Amino acid sequence: MNSPRTFRRTLRSAAVITAVGALVAGGLTACSSDSDNSAASSGPTIELTEKAATGEAIKIGVISSEGGPVSAPAPREAAEAAVRYLNDNAGGINGHKIDLVVCKQHEEAASATACANEMVEKKVAAVISPFSSMGAVIGPIIAGAKIPYISQAPVSAIEYGLPGAYMLSGGGYAVLAGQAAHAAKNKYKKVTVIIGDTGDAAASIGKLGGMIFKQVGVEFKVVTVPTSTADVVPVITAGLADKPDAVSILGDAKQCITAIKALETVAPDTKKYLITSCLDTNVTDATGEEAIEGSVAFTTVNPMTDDPTVNLFRSVLAKYSPSTDIRGLAYLGYQPIMSIAEAGKALPAGPVTAEQIHGILKGAKDLPVPAAPGLTFTCDGKQVPQMPTLCGKSILVSDIGADMAFENTVVENK
Repeated sequence: MNSPRTFRRTLRSAAVITAVGALVAGGLTACSSDSDNSAASSGPTIELTEKAATGEAIKIGVISSEGGPVSAPAPREAAEAAVRYLNDNAGGINGHKIDLVVCKQHEEAASATACANEMVEKKVAAVISPFSSMGAVIGPIIAGAKIPYISQAPVSAIEYGLPGAYMLSGGGYAVLAGQAAHAAKNKYKKVTVIIGDTGDAAASIGKLGGMIFKQVGVEFKVVTVPTSTADVVPVITAGLADKPDAVSILGDAKQCITAIKALETVAPDTKKYLITSCLDTNVTDATGEEAIEGSVAFTTVNPMTDDPTVNLFRSVLAKYSPSTDIRGLAYLGYQPIMSIAEAGKALPAGPVTAEQIHGILKGAKDLPVPAAPGLTFTCDGKQVPQMPTLCGKSILVSDIGADMAFENTVVENK
């Protein structure tokens, strides 16, 4: 158990990268698209066998960001699809059926508090928060009730050090470290980040990125773009006057569209570093795939390969949530559910408690992250000691080829 002093120190360290975590999660702007990028159209699928779960149910909660100004249903849809697959096709979690409890909060404190309290009242054995900036509200309520609090990646500062929380990936820390490693391997001298002027994001990223890139001998700079500016070309033109070797875009889908279009005008030959939010169908529809091809992707999911775990991801969505965009935020709900199932293979028969879920997660060692071939999670608090909730620090780095295919994928930050 962390002492109060250690926990406060962890929060101070984590605060530096809170903004990065929010951006890596795709920002908090949700869009819709008429393009067909369903799972079935994105690559091979497999026939799902039928093996119904018959054991006593495990109650798992999902707190979804929906119904307010920010609405992101895809993670919840994918979590529901994963539960249906496990219950009907994969024998549940070591035989246990999953009883999914969903609460939709509106990215504001009142509804987030209500959802967290509902989970406690319904005595769920674990809570998944796939996509939210309300971690500082939800997390302490859930963890305070001794219930495991699980997410794919941290967004709020508190999520980096909250006892009883488990983050499957390294979030913003992993992205920046992966970009620094790629730049060093390719002998780049300068990398510039383009980011919006929301809050203290630019300052936070500048501080963390500066430290990480300095370790590999690469110059690092942040260019802040006012989100209220209609024409960002002059700002980006001035920011790239020193001709960096690569430009990283950190933002939501809207910011990605703006920055990519500007780069096509200002510096079309400069290598682009892109996170998951910049690979969404809404972005490619607006920019054209040719503006994305040749870039480098830094992700904790790889939806476009024919790896068996990715085939399963596509197949589950194709059967149980066919309209969900597999290239979007669906993985944020799918990966936590499937990871609990992976870790839960050691659960006994009979009622499953929150304490037992804590036990299987703390005992997780080098277990595969679903739909992310090459990534694993180990929740012993030692992956990044200053941020003990991180169950991994690795990132998938891929060249983006024709038809948005991920090529030459490697794992960085092992």
